[in-house]
Amino acid sequence: MSHSDILQAAGFSAAELSGGTLAIHTPVDGSEIARLKTHSKDDVQAMIGRGVDAFKSWRSTPAPQRGELVRLIGEELRAEKENLGRLVTLECGKIYQEGLGEVQEMIDICDFAVGLSRQLYGLTIASERPGHSMRETWHPLGLCGIITAFNFPVAPWCWNTALALVCGDPVIWKPSEKTPLTALATQKICARAMQKFGNAPEGLIQTIVGERDTGEVLTGSRDVAIVSATGSTRMGHAVGQKLAERFGRCILELGGNNAMIVAPSADLEMALRAIVFSAVGTAGQRCTTLRRLIVHEDIYDQLIPRLKSAYDGLPLGDPLVDGTL
Repeated sequence: MSHSDILQAAGFSAAELSGGTLAIHTPVDGSEIARLKTHSKDDVQAMIGRGVDAFKSWRSTPAPQRGELVRLIGEELRAEKENLGRLVTLECGKIYQEGLGEVQEMIDICDFAVGLSRQLYGLTIASERPGHSMRETWHPLGLCGIITAFNFPVAPWCWNTALALVCGDPVIWKPSEKTPLTALATQKICARAMQKFGNAPEGLIQTIVGERDTGEVLTGSRDVAIVSATGSTRMGHAVGQKLAERFGRCILELGGNNAMIVAPSADLEMALRAIVFSAVGTAGQRCTTLRRLIVHEDIYDQLIPRLKSAYDGLPLGDPLVDGTL
């Protein structure tokens, strides 16, 4: 499929992909595939206001009903798995099978969250007072901000959103400025699910298109109860400090510096496969990517030449083409 075919299959019109100031380039060949209109800081403040209003009604919706919306989102994702998977590949560069795998993770967390919607239990605790007991009840927290990175553009959003929705919390999403198309396509999928659901409040699921300054509005607003941010450690420092200043809550999933140790007793064939998979998967662009290899000197001369040979044999090319790794 051509780039334009992939974008059209994901539900975008030509008008949606032009006329803006944010240029989107595909890492497949470096070409520009969209120029999107962005939100201003005032737009984000208005979105936060709509999210706060949505919380007032969504928190009172019974949890199993909230789970029904998540079930519908999962069904829409199943129907759009191939289209969204290709768009993930086009926009962030991972191979198509990994794009499909990321959408499958979205489907899986929706299934998990649907079950959770009927399991938001609290404890009944014995009291020392005759005729009394204490009951534990969990309350929705409020509007959830979600900031995601370019390398996994949709799955981390869904991990947060599926759980937030069943717990009674609206979400507002700031995707990476490198991968907003996948976020907008996901927003379209959610819109269809909400239409089928029938009475989802306006502002329950929202998406921001913009750069760092729009994300800073989320972290700085006291109306955003919690921010879940995925990205670099530099970004995590900035987000964590900003939230701490206002006693906001945060969930941070940041970069890694992962090492593998190869001991003399290792099965070298198995170690070789593990090293290549860990380092090369997702084009080396994930927080769990292998970055450092620590090899015992007794097996260094056996392993390293084989590792170099494995790298020389990796199929490079268009990630949308079968066989490319």
